[in-house]
Amino acid sequence: MPHHAVHRLLRPLLVWRARHISERMYMLILSVLVGGAAGLAAVLLKTSVRWGQAMLQNGISEPSRVFALSIYPVVGIALTVLFTKFFLGGQLGRGIGPIIYNTAREGSVVPRSKLYSQLVTAFLTVTFGGSAGTEAPISVTGSAIGSNAGRVLHLDRRRRRLLTGCGAAAGVAAIFNSPIAGVLFAVETILLELPAQYFIPLLISSATATVVSKALYAGQPFVLITTSWPVDAVPFYVLLGLFTAFFSVYMIRTYHWSEHFFERWPGLRWSKVALGGLTLGGLIFLFPTLYGEGYNTVELLLRGHPEHITDGSIFSVYQDNNPWLLLVLVLFSMLLKVVATSITVGSGGNGGMFGSSLFAGALAGFFFARIINLSGLVHIPEVHFVVLGMAGTLAGVIHAPLTAIFLIAEITGGYALFVPLMLVASSSYLITKYFEPYSVYTRKLTARGVDVYANKDRGLLAQLDPRQLLKTDFIPVRPSTTLGELVDIFRHSSRDLFPVVAAGGRLLGVVSLNSVRDALFDDAHYATTHVRELMKPAPAVVGPNDDLEHTLSLLDRHEFWALPVCEEDGRYLGFIVKTDILARYRRQLIQESEA
Repeated sequence: MPHHAVHRLLRPLLVWRARHISERMYMLILSVLVGGAAGLAAVLLKTSVRWGQAMLQNGISEPSRVFALSIYPVVGIALTVLFTKFFLGGQLGRGIGPIIYNTAREGSVVPRSKLYSQLVTAFLTVTFGGSAGTEAPISVTGSAIGSNAGRVLHLDRRRRRLLTGCGAAAGVAAIFNSPIAGVLFAVETILLELPAQYFIPLLISSATATVVSKALYAGQPFVLITTSWPVDAVPFYVLLGLFTAFFSVYMIRTYHWSEHFFERWPGLRWSKVALGGLTLGGLIFLFPTLYGEGYNTVELLLRGHPEHITDGSIFSVYQDNNPWLLLVLVLFSMLLKVVATSITVGSGGNGGMFGSSLFAGALAGFFFARIINLSGLVHIPEVHFVVLGMAGTLAGVIHAPLTAIFLIAEITGGYALFVPLMLVASSSYLITKYFEPYSVYTRKLTARGVDVYANKDRGLLAQLDPRQLLKTDFIPVRPSTTLGELVDIFRHSSRDLFPVVAAGGRLLGVVSLNSVRDALFDDAHYATTHVRELMKPAPAVVGPNDDLEHTLSLLDRHEFWALPVCEEDGRYLGFIVKTDILARYRRQLIQESEA
């Protein structure tokens, strides 16, 4: 049902709300509803994926298991591509990046298709063993719920942005039963800058989603209960931060290299599906830990049973004879997880890097600790380094250190590891950011010229629509217009600047009162002097969709107060005036400060 039809049905309720419920309370109520809906979406996806995986794996015998697990991902990716092609018109929009763009540049307007597309495609991909996480699809679904609720209720851009963040926070909170981590994820990755008042609705939405998840879905991906940490391990925490930082840089660069590789096949091509699916199947055949999200492997590490990681692998028969085999398998699984995720997404599947970062980080932490312990110099608790590796890698890959710290603190059942988490996550983030200024989510946006971390002035200017500032009351004149006719036009116009356009509407130049002031008093040439002799080239020309920051820089550079706006073919549309830009910017700044 179209948004305007829903709004018409809700109009009596909205009128009653405006009379009896304050604006602040209204947003709190909406945050609860968005959180509840996002929580239900998370429960639906988690339950369906677990049910689907159980059906697929219980239906095969143990000898055929390794072969079946290699074939399933091809089926899942193919089904995802078919759904995308026939139900979404070939446009899926994977990952958190598009939501960041929608929030930063499109007024938090998220397409309605994302209300269901992410859930369906993530279910098909991950259930059949696609090597990616469900966190990004659920967060995107939550964002779509918040955004479209705001659109149906005709909320302004500021409040719609808040509900979009509430949905993103609720999605992550419901996945991990971690309300604080959900809020911080929305703040660090989606909203980026927000007033302090936003935190209360975000917390309420995140908490609501967590309550729904815990009530309807038993358990969470992994739990570790710990009560202390050794002080003498602090130097190793710092080293682990350095290790996970360089590992995060590797993951970010590998993911985007793979993305560029698959972009050579535009559209939904079956050659891409076949190549990606078969390559992913081969990787899973060699390293079964790459199957699906991989959280079962993390659980083994947290329970202190890393030796079972090789179970089901073709290398399991060699484990007893070679104690280093486990480390070799862990190393390859750690390095290849980002490759497997990139192949899953690049060949047509759907999933995110959030869960893959946790999986790879857990293996990185275990690998680091086991190497230290095998050296015989000192013994450090490997289980602690598993969760610290998760935090360090997540902080580096998605550039969200607070999310990483509080997520791991919440899922470990307490805050006993809070200081080590701070050391590892903060050092990993700072070092990663030095080598990779943009996260795995924003690196592609930046390559397209969209800097979501730009300063607030740039952000506010980017929110303004150049077409709404277009002025069309500048009277066009022809190059054949005589000086006498131009004088007559001056008398009846409120402007002293005129575009000179050809018969087809193409801009040829401009003529201003100041530039022809002397000729105006030479009435003897009124009939013989034409505009083509008086006009000058425009100092600069801008397009209807050009960035306003660029437009302002052109106005300042040429010391001009207005610039003509033309289509790509040179057809004149109107003028954009510097004072109008600054006046609209000032109103936008006031709205932001009152948020």
